[in-house]
Amino acid sequence: MASQSTGIQQLLAAEKRAAEKVGEARKRKARRLKQAKEEAQAEVEAYRKEREAQFKAHEGKIMGTKGDMESKVDIETQQKIKEINANVQKTREQTMASLLTLVYDIKPELHINLRL
Repeated sequence: MASQSTGIQQLLAAEKRAAEKVGEARKRKARRLKQAKEEAQAEVEAYRKEREAQFKAHEGKIMGTKGDMESKVDIETQQKIKEINANVQKTREQTMASLLTLVYDIKPELHINLRL
């Protein structure tokens, strides 16, 4: 009977050690999975940042910066204002003469609806 009891005790001890090893293996596996997930997340974040930087560089090369566009529009606006002012100066005398001619040359005539 004592030998059976000893065998049972050994089996229980072996089962306990096996359960501890399985528990430790599960913990190691969970730690490795967590570490792998963190490393993958870091890689994804680094890749995303790299692609964003490439996109910004490409966008800047294609479209130019906001300041470039503003300065281009300002330059075009100033050129058009200069052209308009030059046209006004060029045609001012002729336009004034034409307006004054129309104002001073009054031809009195009776209205067509007037009945006598």
